[in-house]
Amino acid sequence: MLIQQLIIRSILRNQNAEGLPPTGSNGSLWPQAWRLLRRQLVNAALMIAGIFSAALGLKGFLLPNDFIDGGVTGISLLTAHVTGWPLSVLIVIINAPFLLLAYFHLDRVVAVRSILAILGLAIVLYFVSFPVLTHDKLLISVFGGFFLGAGIGLTIRGGGVLDGTEILSVFASRKSPLSVGDVILLINVVIFLAAAWILSVETALYSLLAYLSASKTVDFMIDGLEEYTGVTIISKRSDAIRRMITEQLGHGVTIYAGRTGYGGHGHQQEGLDIVFTAVTRLEVTRLRSEVEAIDHQAFIIMHSIKDTKGGLIKKRPLH
Repeated sequence: MLIQQLIIRSILRNQNAEGLPPTGSNGSLWPQAWRLLRRQLVNAALMIAGIFSAALGLKGFLLPNDFIDGGVTGISLLTAHVTGWPLSVLIVIINAPFLLLAYFHLDRVVAVRSILAILGLAIVLYFVSFPVLTHDKLLISVFGGFFLGAGIGLTIRGGGVLDGTEILSVFASRKSPLSVGDVILLINVVIFLAAAWILSVETALYSLLAYLSASKTVDFMIDGLEEYTGVTIISKRSDAIRRMITEQLGHGVTIYAGRTGYGGHGHQQEGLDIVFTAVTRLEVTRLRSEVEAIDHQAFIIMHSIKDTKGGLIKKRPLH
């Protein structure tokens, strides 16, 4: 009861701060309070699962075999190999400047959650023992990267980060013409070159494979199988295509009024409707087949979509 009252007071404070009208009595705030509490519990569960998964990848695979990863985690692993310091201590020390950067210049909520996540990872690394599961270098690279990437991805889904490189890359991209991806790439190039010099070229190459495995796993944990594809369909039978998408696939559509142009002088034909929808990549083949069955001359344009919000799209139920 006390927790729910605190959540309700937090909701009311946020509404007052944003200049929103009150939503009514406390009774009408219970559903909103429960949703907020449930969301926070799910976020906490995701971060805890992410911490243990990352710890398994580090202590069960990478650390015992002197493999590294990219980012701050890779710097910590490399420093632990050179100095012999505990990895749990190095992860906190090396991440500290980036967390302060996030707290004062980016997002304080994300910074606080990231501090809790990194401290949790350090505690698990220090107190929890994990068995060394394999000494096969290929398995170490693939599955060490997989468990580490799964941990990072779950933590991001929970609203925090386990690696301060992401924070640095976002901040640097705001202050320079480089993109976030460019900054991360430059940092990791330096890390793996240092690994090749300090450890060996072979270890650096296997570590690069572990990094690629972790990176793809992070993408999968964040985007899942339901990576969206935007599809624009230009056809004279747009009404039949619209009905097929809404009735058979269960997706919403957006209709644009357009005119076609052709020839060297841009001759225009009669107007026609242009259909746009967003589907998961698992549904692309079926959509293309259904459209071609309706109009084999239909012009179809596809492009990837990072994420969507709202609308009639079958999204994965996580929160």
